[in-house]
Amino acid sequence: MPTFSVGRASRTRGVTLVEMMIVVAIIGLMVGITFPAVSAGLDSVRLASATDSLASFLNAAVNRAERRQQPMELIISPKDNLLTLYSNEPGFTRELRLPEGIAIEAVLPRNPDDPQGARRLILMPGASVPGIGIQIANSRGKRRIVRLDPMTGFPRVESVNTE
Repeated sequence: MPTFSVGRASRTRGVTLVEMMIVVAIIGLMVGITFPAVSAGLDSVRLASATDSLASFLNAAVNRAERRQQPMELIISPKDNLLTLYSNEPGFTRELRLPEGIAIEAVLPRNPDDPQGARRLILMPGASVPGIGIQIANSRGKRRIVRLDPMTGFPRVESVNTE
């Protein structure tokens, strides 16, 4: 039958409060060091995802104009972080709202008459695609431009170096 000692051995089991505080302090230090890197990584992923969504939205707009043989109106609103696509087909409307932390900075080429206003474009079937670019940025200042190539009609993504 096992016996339990009541003396010195029973006092050495467990973790002291000082040891627990040291472990918590080390974990807090590790979290504090890695948080900025993780946050920057999430912002980069959010920017890449928004860029891909924007390129897909523009590609779908051009393809719909060509396949349906219908003019499409594309409205880019930097103030609302919103792209809207309309057609003369009843009830057809598509919207792309950029995620939190991503902003439309500019529609290129810039319109000197209205730098902050919404830009309206008409995509005509059989016509060349307007050579525009949409510059987006995240909260850390990283920028990308999604351009519609007027020759091919396909969007292409460019990184903007801010040095």
